[in-house]
This record gives sequence, structure tokens and C-alpha cells, in this order.
Amino acid sequence: MPPSALPLSNWFVLSLRPVGQHRRLLQAARRLGAAGIALPGLRLAAREDTPTRAALDSALSAELVIFTSPPAARFAMRLRTEANARRHLTSRPFALGAATAAALRRAGGADAVLPARADSEALLDLPELRVVAGRRVGLVTAPGGRGLLAAGLRERGARLAIAEVYERRPARLTARHHRALLAARGDGAVCLTSAEALANVLAALPEAARARLLGCVAVVSSARLAKIAAAAGFASVALAAAPTPRALLDALVLHARRRGFR
Repeated sequence: MPPSALPLSNWFVLSLRPVGQHRRLLQAARRLGAAGIALPGLRLAAREDTPTRAALDSALSAELVIFTSPPAARFAMRLRTEANARRHLTSRPFALGAATAAALRRAGGADAVLPARADSEALLDLPELRVVAGRRVGLVTAPGGRGLLAAGLRERGARLAIAEVYERRPARLTARHHRALLAARGDGAVCLTSAEALANVLAALPEAARARLLGCVAVVSSARLAKIAAAAGFASVALAAAPTPRALLDALVLHARRRGFR
């Protein structure tokens, strides 16, 4: 198929994923004909202090263990390998989405139970998590992440053991990032899976680059992010079925086709 016939041949796609995590999304966008630009909104850093190691030891020994993101799975398994080599998960863990489950497997963890959708509501709707009163539930996550999940479990009477194994920090955007955004040609799309990443990028961009960003369509992974994107000033928002590269780009292709029919 000639490049001009590809569904996103007239587009550029911006990835706001954390530093070092753009490859899968941007490679998939390029296969569809789009230009790909990394615009990192976050930098992830492991927490390897003694309190974190103790919290992880407690979380992994709970009756039910939930991993909330791929980085949570990766950092936890690495920390477990270093600090708790003889400690194993006592039951099948839960993962908030297929990407988290895959990261857990790659890092040496067990196969995880998955919800139908990669969001807290779907995870809480799993039969295994509906009745948790008095049970210890380990939550492996990052500071400030998945407050809805923790609140929902507490409301059901669970005794939470929370291990915050990594933290999110703003990424440093340079003039190179600003120039790449301003030089992009065609229609633009921002793949958005984190409100924090969006806030960091908007705060770091100079006025012209920020206006260029907000002129793009925001492809979001949840209804909550759709509201956040609209409030930030995006004129157009497309809702994806999941936060995966495939789901985000499928939503963008559908949006582009619908726009082409107008």
C-alpha cells in the first residue's frame, strides 16, 4: 500500500507516555502512515528505600494482590528479586489491564486476573473483589495513583497493604521538543492516558507550542480523561476503548474517517 493510502498518512501523533516508553505507540502510528513525536509528560523513578521494601513485602503477602500499572509490576518484581528473593505471591494476582499483566509476566510474576476494561470500576466489579470485608488486599502502585480503587476497596471493608514502589516526576522538555511540535505538518493527535502527564506538558510548553498541542484531537482512554481534555481546551476529543496503543490508534483512525466523510 502506498504511504498516501494509509489511514493516518496526513497525521502526526504525539505520545505523552513517560520517558523511554514511546516506542510501541509511535511505531504503530508510523505503520499507519502518521509521523510520530515523543513529548514525554512523566519520568518514572523507582523507590528503593527500606520502608518501600517493607511495604512491598507486606503487600505481596496479602490474600489478594493488585498491580495497578505496568511500571508497578516491573518495579515491584525487580525490588522483590533484590530484597525478597524467597518471597512469592501467595495467590494469583490481579492486574489493571492486559499491559500490566504482560509486564508482570515478563518480570517473572504469575499470570494475573484481568477485568474486562482497564479501569478501576471494572476491576472492582470482578467477582473475586466484590466481597473483601476483613480480608488483606495488597495494592502495588505509585503515590497518588488509583485513589478510586483504594477507596472502593476500603468501602467494602478490605484491609489494605499499599506498596508505592515508584513515583512519577515531571519530564524535562527542551527546545527540541518544542520545535518538533511546531514543525509538525498535517492533522495532529495527542494520545492521552494520564491527566498528570497532560498537566506537566501544558505547564512546560511555551505559548505557541501549547496552542499547537491544544489544536490537536485528544485521543483519550477513559470518560474521565475526556472531561479533563475538554476542560484543558482541546476542541476535539476521541474516546478509545482502552489505553493500549492499538485501541488509541483505532479510535484515531475512526475519528479521521468520520471527519473525512463530512
